[in-house]
Amino acid sequence: MSSSDWSLSPRLEQDTINIGDLPLSRVLVIKDAHYPWLLLVPRRPGASEIIDLDEVAQAQLMTEISRVSRALKEVTQCDKLNIAALGNLVPQLHVHIIARRSSDVAWPRPVWGVMPPLAHDAEEVQQFINLLRRKIWLS
Repeated sequence: MSSSDWSLSPRLEQDTINIGDLPLSRVLVIKDAHYPWLLLVPRRPGASEIIDLDEVAQAQLMTEISRVSRALKEVTQCDKLNIAALGNLVPQLHVHIIARRSSDVAWPRPVWGVMPPLAHDAEEVQQFINLLRRKIWLS
């Protein structure tokens, strides 16, 4: 199967804003203004685990995780990055990269289920996306 057979999970489509594609992964912003929260979704049909990717794609995913993580940390000046590939609710392989601050509403707990999602201010999220796109070479 080729990446042209790939499509984004409807749940991820609903919960995110698409900011662009890296060589392997689609980069998305989670629609929750409580946290600067990104997803990387490898465009590989049927992948639900990192081990479902061949070794070249696994290495590319790690490169993209590093690139996006560095950019997110620089843009947000966060205290800590949380990086995880869980997939308990959405089996499609996706990697969460969340900028955490000791002042955020969930600190020091994981972000899941602590607060209902908070809608982004349209102008603020667009500025955030524009900064990230430049930092991760999407513009």
